[in-house]
Amino acid sequence: MKKILSKLSCSLAVVALTGLSGTVVNAQEVIKFAHVYESATPYHTAMLRAADAFAKATDNRYKMEVFPASQLGKEAALNEGLTLGTVDAIYTGVAFLGQSYGPIAISDYPFTLRSYDHWKAYVKSDLFAEMAGEYKKVTGNTIAAMTYYGARHVTSNKPILKPADMQGLKIRTPNAPAYQLFPKATGANPTPMAFSEVYLALQQGVVDAQENPLPTIKFKKFYEVQSQINLTGHITNSLSVVVSPITIKKLGADADKLIAALSIAAAEASDEIVKSENELADWFRTQGVTVNVVDRGPFMAAVLPELTGGNVPFSKEIYQRLQAIQD
Repeated sequence: MKKILSKLSCSLAVVALTGLSGTVVNAQEVIKFAHVYESATPYHTAMLRAADAFAKATDNRYKMEVFPASQLGKEAALNEGLTLGTVDAIYTGVAFLGQSYGPIAISDYPFTLRSYDHWKAYVKSDLFAEMAGEYKKVTGNTIAAMTYYGARHVTSNKPILKPADMQGLKIRTPNAPAYQLFPKATGANPTPMAFSEVYLALQQGVVDAQENPLPTIKFKKFYEVQSQINLTGHITNSLSVVVSPITIKKLGADADKLIAALSIAAAEASDEIVKSENELADWFRTQGVTVNVVDRGPFMAAVLPELTGGNVPFSKEIYQRLQAIQD
């Protein structure tokens, strides 16, 4: 009797292990999407919707978890993570793409893009497709989509209406040549600084000014410590949605479903940012902030020699092709 019970126990154990093994095999595989922006931004909420769409498209075989606010590292670390396979997909600025393939950073340079419509036409163009292909050759990474980040404007405690008003202004910029060109060309002093330190630096007078899109000025509450928003619109900014080659290989045929979900989310976030931009100037005025409409022509003229002078990571031919794209 004891032998029979022993055999029965072994059989039950085998069944239990087999069932457990099946559970492991059928468990959702986690895809990690990471970025440095706050969870309240349209960029983040759009990716939460992408996660749902991707799960449904793959019959819940995959679960995409979205990590905001630098939870998995700062932007440089996230870009490195694509190569290491520690993250599967990220939002990243065009300037970071340019560290691997210089010409693709062109849209982060001042006044290379005229408007949101020009931006839309550019990201659908043969020119962008060619540069995205060259970036992929260098890194292996796939640019799944582009998201509109907004037009960057200067905030300050005095009106900035003409290039001469920038003279000597100590302005915080990201630590990238594309962002420093505009202040340098107009006589200001670009001061690189971590994004997380900007509010306090403005409040304490460490810097006189900063530049960002209207939605970012609101998210980061820079309007609380700056009295003037000057609508210079000097850079039409993008975020790239980039997927690791390790992830593309791992997903196989499902990679197309991931890219489709990411692309839809990027378009939705872009629409939300445009809507926000159209409403925010009036909202800032209700907060007691002066919003100055600026003639961009003189600022463009100040910057143009720098864009065609050869000290940029893109050729004059690429610049001319970009300008020839119709809005």
